[in-house]
Amino acid sequence: MIHESALLESKSLRDGALDRTDVLDRVKALSLLPDGMHVTTAMVAAYFGVTAEAIRQLKARHHGELSGNGMLTLQGPDLAEFKRDVLSRYPAGYPQPRSSLTLYSRRAVLNVAMLLRDSEVARQVRTYLLDMEYRARTQPVDNPVPSHSVSLDDRIDQRITHILGETVVPMFNALIETSGEHQRELIALRAGVQQVEKRLRQHHARLHRLEGPREDRPLAGVMASMDAMNGREFEEHIATLLRRDGCTDVVVQGGGRDRGVDITALTAHGRRLVVQCKRFAPHLSITSAELQKFLGAAKVLHDSEVALFVATCPFTRDALNIAAETGVTAVHRGLLEEWSAGAALPVLG
Repeated sequence: MIHESALLESKSLRDGALDRTDVLDRVKALSLLPDGMHVTTAMVAAYFGVTAEAIRQLKARHHGELSGNGMLTLQGPDLAEFKRDVLSRYPAGYPQPRSSLTLYSRRAVLNVAMLLRDSEVARQVRTYLLDMEYRARTQPVDNPVPSHSVSLDDRIDQRITHILGETVVPMFNALIETSGEHQRELIALRAGVQQVEKRLRQHHARLHRLEGPREDRPLAGVMASMDAMNGREFEEHIATLLRRDGCTDVVVQGGGRDRGVDITALTAHGRRLVVQCKRFAPHLSITSAELQKFLGAAKVLHDSEVALFVATCPFTRDALNIAAETGVTAVHRGLLEEWSAGAALPVLG
């Protein structure tokens, strides 16, 4: 088994383990900020039992690698927005930074664990990571599959489909041939099984379409990349999607002069479009009050013909009802992922 110190020296080893952020909570509970996604430098230091200065020095030495894995520093309007949307909810629980604030995603914290030498917690995380990797490579497999195969769920679907088609349906055929009294019931049951088999085959085909790479959409990790963005980056990402789908005159407002909206544009057919962007943690929700506030700005201040409320989280039932009644398009996390992956929003057509 590879010694845990190997992660300190090998970036390729670190890159291969960065998806295992669950290891952090297995070693020690990691407390997050109210947005459910980030921690501060002080919180990272507390988790690893080192000084904040040690984390700052590590950040200076490995800034590029950490930034690529979700570390970001907020300043100016981005910091003001984060203080307003996140820290202000718990004003007594978190410091209010004046000029800048460095945030770490869970992935960045795991990256720190693989770089921090003088921390027993970090050493335990590295040992746990390599132990899990060793067990995964040495665990015997009854039915090995090629490395290019799809997910475990996909293989289970294929196995169930095979059993239904090669075993269960033929069994029904034999029973129908020898049964007179219950023949009608058996035929109905066989039809039901065949329908299930058909749906599983369709599901299997759909998984291949969704999981397979395509030139017109990014690969997996769309939402993870958005969760790592700051507010301005998220707005620019949405602006890019609008331009991709034929919108013109796309302007990211930003700052205190946005008059209640984040982006203005014209659709492909020249209709006035306004967009509100909210990059919230997935466990939060857009409320009816937030949607009503946007509705007032969109209709009254901007005289919009198309209004999008785009969020990285769900909407409450009341908010969705208001959106449906007033013609606002609520782009929740699932719809946002599909849009970012290449699907078109009908309202923009």
